[in-house]
Amino acid sequence: MPALKQTRRRLLATAAFASAAAAFGAPVSRLGAAAQDAETYDVVYIPKNTGNPYFDTIIKGFEEGADAIGFNFTTVAPSTADATSQIPFLKEQIQRGVKAIAISPNSADALNQVFDEARGKGIKLIVVNSDIPGSEEHRDAAILPMDFDITGKSQVELMASLIDAKGEIAILSATTDAPDQNFWIEGMKKELADPKYKDMKLVEIAYGDDDPQKSLREAEALLTKYPDLRGIISPTTVGVAAAAQAVETAGLADQVQVTGLGTPDQMRRFIENGTVTKFALWNPADEGLIASYLIDGLIHGTIEAKEGVSFDVPGLGERTFGKNAVIIAGPPLIFDKDNIGDYHF
Repeated sequence: MPALKQTRRRLLATAAFASAAAAFGAPVSRLGAAAQDAETYDVVYIPKNTGNPYFDTIIKGFEEGADAIGFNFTTVAPSTADATSQIPFLKEQIQRGVKAIAISPNSADALNQVFDEARGKGIKLIVVNSDIPGSEEHRDAAILPMDFDITGKSQVELMASLIDAKGEIAILSATTDAPDQNFWIEGMKKELADPKYKDMKLVEIAYGDDDPQKSLREAEALLTKYPDLRGIISPTTVGVAAAAQAVETAGLADQVQVTGLGTPDQMRRFIENGTVTKFALWNPADEGLIASYLIDGLIHGTIEAKEGVSFDVPGLGERTFGKNAVIIAGPPLIFDKDNIGDYHF
């Protein structure tokens, strides 16, 4: 596994209890092994919604951090990724008096007031997997899976390589309010404006709300509405799998290329049967592990969330704060038939 640390192996086992509880929106608690004989503190992670394998992998990274550092880890989430669906969960954790909240936000501005409420009570608050541009003062730090300034660009480049930069393409996104998705889509539009993509045309941006069934319906509608469609870019793990399923069922793999951001486990079948040629992602578990060490440092005052400051993450190495207290977890990987068998998450 050249691009993944060997220490990640234990993250790749199925977290059956966590997944089952999360599916019902129930809290999942994990007391770190090191904490059993020491005073501990509570950390909660609130992903966008339950039932999403991408966020399940981030949770595994937090669980490794809880075991190694010794904090009490809990994860709770809404069943849907609506703009305000995370607010009750945030308020509940503030009332609990947790030491730190990590969240993958569903909205660019609906959560800021609650963020301020949490920080006003001394709770450390970091955002994971996406930031809220222009709202940096409402959180302590952010962990991004990669440099978001190049995510949209890289997705267009990948699609262009698959369709010789010619033909109609569509984007299948998550929710209309998702800050990460919207930032990436703007990057795609900017890249498509380059003259070298003059023969590529973006015909529609559809939204599946990170719901598997709705995403599938939206993908099927794109195939019906645009009979000459050459490609679908879906920068969300739920959406890219749904788009692949729609193309597979319609028997259009020779005509319509699907790419985006997906996990190897969910996309393996589509790669192996030829429905999908290439897609991209990073290792989401790294974000949870980095967040664990960052939170511990913030709580104990050993890490200052300031540009240029570095800290060590066992198994991953040094990470350094960039502008606006942003940490980049790592570069993306391109998965294809040659290497997908090497990755399991």
